[in-house]
Amino acid sequence: MRFLVMVKADAEADAAGLKPDAEDLAAMTKFNDRLFSEGRIVLVDGLTPSAEGARVVFDGEVEPKVIDGPFAETKELVAGFWVLNGESLEDVVALMKQAPNPGAKSGVLEIRPISE
Repeated sequence: MRFLVMVKADAEADAAGLKPDAEDLAAMTKFNDRLFSEGRIVLVDGLTPSAEGARVVFDGEVEPKVIDGPFAETKELVAGFWVLNGESLEDVVALMKQAPNPGAKSGVLEIRPISE
């Protein structure tokens, strides 16, 4: 099975366009290298700040609305993602509990199975 793991963005870091420092980047690279060697990673990447993005909103109007970033609703921001191979949701949850949490004491990873 494949799973999407979304790294939720910190509102302050997104607004400031902060990137991981060298130590945090090294920890993430080491973790990702391990996942690559285990055949777990299908795709992994970080995203630019929401100020560089746009949303297309379908609200029943004839023409969808386009909202340029940065976005006011920061609890829905995604900073990066993994697409992983896993045996089950529990398998991927156990794996992602080992992920580094760069530059923060708190963070959220949302894990969702990909429809196949």
